[in-house]
Amino acid sequence: MSTEAPLKATPTTQKQLERVTIRFAGDSGDGMQLTGTQFTKNAAAFGNDISTFPDYPAEIRAPAGSLPGVSGFQLSFSSTDIHTPGDAPDVLVAMNPAALKANLGELPAGGALIVNEDAFTPGNLQKVGYASNPLGDGSLKQWNLFSVPVSTLNSRALEGLGLTNKQVDLTKNFFALGLMFWLYERDMAATVSWIDDKFKKRPEIAEGNKRALKAGYNFGETTEIFHERYVVPPAKLRPGHYRNITGNEATALGMVAASQLAERPIFYGSYPITPASDILHQLAGYKNFGVKTFQAEDEIAAVGAAIGASYGGAMGLTASSGPGIALKTEAMGLAVMVELPLVVIDVQRAGPSTGMPTKTEQGDLLQVLFGRNGESPLVVLAPATPAECFTFAIEAWRIALKYMTPVVYMSDAFLANGAEPWRIPNLADLSSIAVPNRTAREGFYPYLRDETTLARPWALPGTPGLEHRIGGLEKADVMGNVSYDPDNHHRMTLLRQAKIDGIAADIPPLEVHGPAEGDLLVLGWGSTYGAIRSAVKRLQDRGASIAHAHLRYLNPLPENVGDVLKAYKRVLIPELNLGQLRMLIRARYLIDAIGYNRVRGKPFRIAELEAEAVRVLATLGVTIA
Repeated sequence: MSTEAPLKATPTTQKQLERVTIRFAGDSGDGMQLTGTQFTKNAAAFGNDISTFPDYPAEIRAPAGSLPGVSGFQLSFSSTDIHTPGDAPDVLVAMNPAALKANLGELPAGGALIVNEDAFTPGNLQKVGYASNPLGDGSLKQWNLFSVPVSTLNSRALEGLGLTNKQVDLTKNFFALGLMFWLYERDMAATVSWIDDKFKKRPEIAEGNKRALKAGYNFGETTEIFHERYVVPPAKLRPGHYRNITGNEATALGMVAASQLAERPIFYGSYPITPASDILHQLAGYKNFGVKTFQAEDEIAAVGAAIGASYGGAMGLTASSGPGIALKTEAMGLAVMVELPLVVIDVQRAGPSTGMPTKTEQGDLLQVLFGRNGESPLVVLAPATPAECFTFAIEAWRIALKYMTPVVYMSDAFLANGAEPWRIPNLADLSSIAVPNRTAREGFYPYLRDETTLARPWALPGTPGLEHRIGGLEKADVMGNVSYDPDNHHRMTLLRQAKIDGIAADIPPLEVHGPAEGDLLVLGWGSTYGAIRSAVKRLQDRGASIAHAHLRYLNPLPENVGDVLKAYKRVLIPELNLGQLRMLIRARYLIDAIGYNRVRGKPFRIAELEAEAVRVLATLGVTIA
């Protein structure tokens, strides 16, 4: 098949759309994550607002063509402001029967279904339980089916390159990408440049991928099966320089920025775990900014090394997911006792135990708040979007340094892997978070607290005259000697709690999107932001008396939370757990909050939250048109 200038066939019409959601799905070796990422980068460069949801298989080496091995990447791109990767795809690109079977149930009737017909062999169909070939038995008649011999056409395009059959097969994802570029009138130049750079040491591989990309594009141009092409205009984003960014990338960049703003080196002690490992990969690339990364032998060693780094005057940082946080908890209690700045990142995933390692959940809130022995308070923050991960990485360090306390920064798999446009800030516009170390010998006592923050002085080892005891045993107030006095222990426990509680005066009030009082408040935290915000906006447009508030500060809570909650007749709290925030809200504010709780390993859909809000409003006698 020629990869040169396309031949003209039946003319296609052009249709302008406001928003499109595409899901690429295939075997874990089919390159669906790469395909989705490249389309996302193209949409971001074009100026669309974007939101993505990569869906990785949990099995490391699932059998080829099996349901457990299906990998997916959903992206939504729009000419308007969006907050989620879409409830359901408008287009499903399925590279094999397993991908079709795993995802077809989420494609609405009338949606476009583009499949690689070459993969629908008897063996592959039998693997996933198809008694007959769905491409020909009429079972797909409710969708717009486009059956394309991707593998055959791709092989023809790569003839003469001398590639092995396996190497040729690995390029078919670029054929699919080229076809989608044609369908949505996207330029291929940036992707061609990326291929040249990525495979510059293997020119034959680069040429194969470029031929596959162009073959897919030219197939769209010359075939007669597509009668429409689509254009999604650029979004009107706030002026500035933007880049596409995932939550893990934003977290890593935020930590580096915090180091610059604090004028201290950052030390990252880590043990690899999904979905937090990318933070280690990212930070390892910033050695020129003074970042030191340490892959420890286990989770306990990682957090211990981070605490040691803070004791020595660096910014001690560690990260994990729920299983690793369980191992770190004793050392986190040590950080509370010695009152050193420490940031612990928890990129949550579905549990318990190993659970579903690549799927998202919000199941660790009670763990990070209370999962330590004794009264062991610390700060808990939770960014709401991938781009916001940058801001809250800096905020975590601002609080940790100013108040000499450990801070838990809660992300999750949806935020970590999802992407959106991020407006790159000017470092000069960001405020300093630097705090001095104690150097003066006069009047030094290791637990003599600042009157405003209740933080103890940060005295580095080796500073003349500032020698002091350190460790997990209870310390005497002011003097810092080991103490078993009951009254002192009670006083120190109250002081540690008061320090955390006092931070509430140093954080923003809870913001409400919508009326200041009314029928229903939908309260959320973490990655549920986009779905909640979108559902509430839909109902506001339908005339409902409804508002949305989202908690980024989970301990301490903002000072106005109680007043906000009492301004509404009902409070609905959607969570990807069985009601952890709801339990806390009920206990603290005596509000009979209603929970909407799902633990499917998937983010909420806008439509399901909208329907639940309508149901709750109906209990008040409110009918929504």
